Amino acid sequence: MENLKEKTAKGLMWGAVNNGTMQVLNLLIGIVTLRHLTPGDTGLIGLLAIFSAIAGNVQSSGFSTALINEKQPTAAQYNSVFWFNILMSAAIYAVLFCAAPLIAAFFHQPRLIDLSRFLFLSFFISSFGISTNAYMVKNMMNREITIVNMVALTLSGATAIVMALCDMAYWSLAWQQVVNAALLVLGRFYFVKWRPALRFSFDYIRQTFSFSMKILVTMMVNTVNQNLLTVIFGRLFRDERVVGNFFQAYKWDSMAFQTVGGMLQQVAQPVLVSVREEHERERQVFRKMLRFASFLSFPALFGLALVSREFILCTIGDEWAGCIPLLQILCLSGAFMPLYTLYQNLVISHGRSDVNMWLNIVQILLQLAIVLLAYRYGMTAMVAAYTLFNVVWLCAWQPYARRLIGLRTLDVLKDVLPFALIAALTMVATHFLTLALHSLWLLLAARIVVAALLYYAAMRWLNVAILKECMQFLRSKAR
Repeated sequence: MENLKEKTAKGLMWGAVNNGTMQVLNLLIGIVTLRHLTPGDTGLIGLLAIFSAIAGNVQSSGFSTALINEKQPTAAQYNSVFWFNILMSAAIYAVLFCAAPLIAAFFHQPRLIDLSRFLFLSFFISSFGISTNAYMVKNMMNREITIVNMVALTLSGATAIVMALCDMAYWSLAWQQVVNAALLVLGRFYFVKWRPALRFSFDYIRQTFSFSMKILVTMMVNTVNQNLLTVIFGRLFRDERVVGNFFQAYKWDSMAFQTVGGMLQQVAQPVLVSVREEHERERQVFRKMLRFASFLSFPALFGLALVSREFILCTIGDEWAGCIPLLQILCLSGAFMPLYTLYQNLVISHGRSDVNMWLNIVQILLQLAIVLLAYRYGMTAMVAAYTLFNVVWLCAWQPYARRLIGLRTLDVLKDVLPFALIAALTMVATHFLTLALHSLWLLLAARIVVAALLYYAAMRWLNVAILKECMQFLRSKAR
């Protein structure tokens, strides 16, 4: 029987394989596809992203999170959530189908009517796989999650590439999302033993309604937060190329921080739930996760900011040069996003979905005000204000972590700041060491290699425990 440490390490390993592979595949698919698309094509998809995401939030309504938070969820509970998700999704799709002309009128884009009606099918299809996904996360089936995600992304990505080569423009991206949703549902049912029954009751829905509704509100607020600037740019600037540049910058930034955040998301809540009765051990586990997240996130995102110019120009071309400064700014706050993941999972594991909800609501309201105040200074200023606020707002979570597990601010700074400072110094040193290179491809490769070697050398020289533990785990798996 595996102990908690072994389960966590194994979960993180498969989380790394899952998210790392997914982001590499996303990168390759994106590079090939975007060479045959324009910023305007991705801008149209970006305008609809918030509607698909909010609809996806409402369809699950937080009940999948409630399932994961249970010590031992029953088949009847999974069944209740399964049928609730489907019924809710059907109702939402019907509303959005009828609202398509209004969405198109809001953004002054008539093409959005047919596009939105087709694209929104993806979240309806996804509703059939929400309960099975909760089952896999709860039981830490991270290997199976990895396989399902990889197969779905590969096949849906191939669909997008073929359609882009056939000049299907933004429809290639829409088909990618629909095909991916269908394959995820099929893959989850293949691996999960549980099957839905036709006889069901909504008793569990009623019992967990209060907790789940707070999770729902939080998910919706997070979705608005993630798509806030896309909607604002789409409404204020009325130029799909502007939206496309920002949407692509945010996409690359998200891919980077979700590689780390996704690893943690797959294990954080189940692990924290299992130790929440042992406060000292819980605090130690949480601090270790903070160090692990910082160890990976800061070099990854600061490194992406360093090579963003070479990366964009080499992979998707000069046409996308407008997203370079936006990507560089977004990477600064992206480095802190995995820390948000940990704090959110901590308060949820203690049943405090109310704290999670209100912190996110206040965040989006303040963020909206700050971004709109920066409007007259232009898009770059709006993105910079958005980024700075996201970094500062992390401080709002700390008092609740102290209250729940006795985590001191000084301990957090000790766990986080050294990695942030070393990563920043590494990127500065790499920048100056590679200034003499002029070939974009050579500069991109050199900066990646030099930065990685410098960061690794600094970790070895400082005898960082997280690095030693990661190396020991990898060596044990290799043996």
